[in-house]
Amino acid sequence: MTVLVTGGAGYIGSHMVWELLDAGENVVVLDRLSTGFEWAVAPEAKLVVGDVADGELVGSIIRENKVDAIIHFAGSIVVPESVADPLAYYENNTSKTRTLIETAVREGVPNFIFSSTAAVYGGAGLEPVREDARLAPESPYGLSKLMSEWMLRDASLAHDIRYTALRYFNVAGADPKGRTGQSTPGATHLIKVACETALGKRPFMQVFGTDYPTPDGTCMRDYIHVSDLAAAHRLALQRLRDGGQSLVANCGYSHGYSVLEVIDSVRRAFGHDFEVRMGDRRAGDAAAVVANSDLARSELGWTPQRDDLDQIVNDALAWERILTSKNSARG
Repeated sequence: MTVLVTGGAGYIGSHMVWELLDAGENVVVLDRLSTGFEWAVAPEAKLVVGDVADGELVGSIIRENKVDAIIHFAGSIVVPESVADPLAYYENNTSKTRTLIETAVREGVPNFIFSSTAAVYGGAGLEPVREDARLAPESPYGLSKLMSEWMLRDASLAHDIRYTALRYFNVAGADPKGRTGQSTPGATHLIKVACETALGKRPFMQVFGTDYPTPDGTCMRDYIHVSDLAAAHRLALQRLRDGGQSLVANCGYSHGYSVLEVIDSVRRAFGHDFEVRMGDRRAGDAAAVVANSDLARSELGWTPQRDDLDQIVNDALAWERILTSKNSARG
């Protein structure tokens, strides 16, 4: 059997492909390469360039490759962008996911794993948030993902398809073996931005808001290493194949770091200072969001291996240096 990874040329998706291949799985990637990169796809995986909303294409991929599971990463992820252009997010994240689910149901794919987000909770506060907490997205991005969760829930009740929706907290870091990492130009992820600034790729970086109700006034987030997240998906796949029922689970480390703490970690890893400017709050940002990940640990048997901010930052910085070399070689 084969696993179809949508968005497999992107940041998290490319790590997922390596995780599956390392586990001996057959993998086919579907990516339109709008933000992903062909070179980021492991050579052992089959790459099809196309859109998840193309039902005929997806159907043919499923049939030709005997796909028994879809892991769906394709989508847009920038919170402020979703505030500025909400309809684009409802199109790319919600409408296209509906089409993909419909195709999966029609083609008889029994297992579906969905890339959801902690943004479904909105501003959850400093205490770790559980899956049964109030759902109150503060951005079209969060709402677009929540609507996709609802569609999966309803589809699974009506059809022979089971799903796992993993609500990510702040994904960061890079493959410790240096095979892939966050490569998107103009990325907005804090650790990525800080590493780029440290290496001189940006003249300075900006902190958005210093008056939040947190210990140092900056936003707090639960940062999870991308390799640990990929491992959680692999375990979710195994659970579904073993007959596990549909599940929604958080993926995080259950403790948070502030923006300033992350910047200090990057300074330690780099060994020198870099310019940081303080600015106003950014639309759609919650003060603090930290995971209660007990459910993922108990249901998936997930035991994170890289729960260390300095390790996450060091892996991200190492990838940023590799990426610099790759770009120099191409240009």
